Amino acid sequence: MAGKKERSRDAAREAVAQAGGIEEAVAPGRRTQDPFTGELRRRAILPMLVLHLINEGPSYGNQLMERIGAMTAGVLSVNPNTMYPLLRQLEGRGLIEGRWEHPERRSRRYYSLTDDGRAEYERLVEEVRPFIDSVKSSIDEIVREVYGR
Repeated sequence: MAGKKERSRDAAREAVAQAGGIEEAVAPGRRTQDPFTGELRRRAILPMLVLHLINEGPSYGNQLMERIGAMTAGVLSVNPNTMYPLLRQLEGRGLIEGRWEHPERRSRRYYSLTDDGRAEYERLVEEVRPFIDSVKSSIDEIVREVYGR
């Protein structure tokens, strides 16, 4: 059964990779990145996921990266160069509040959602849903087309 799930995931990744030429056609000469994850980031999905996970309970950067990677089966991998600036930005905007686990050592910084963060999370949930639905629909269609389901 794992093989079938893996083939389906590979088919979806391949289809997304094939769409890579779209960005070059739209913005010639610009450095392109993976269209799926690039579009996910542009559509505020990464901030929404971070706010969602923090809404479930205080979290720290590495934990958030691991949970997002697991949630998306590695399709949306987040590295420290992306996560920590995002956390600082969200904190600077007053959407999350960070506290050191051990302030004297500055070991882990746990983030909690503020009231403004909760409102922004709810706004993002509504705003990005049409995009998520269209990606899901496209991937489902690719799987049906390729695998007949």
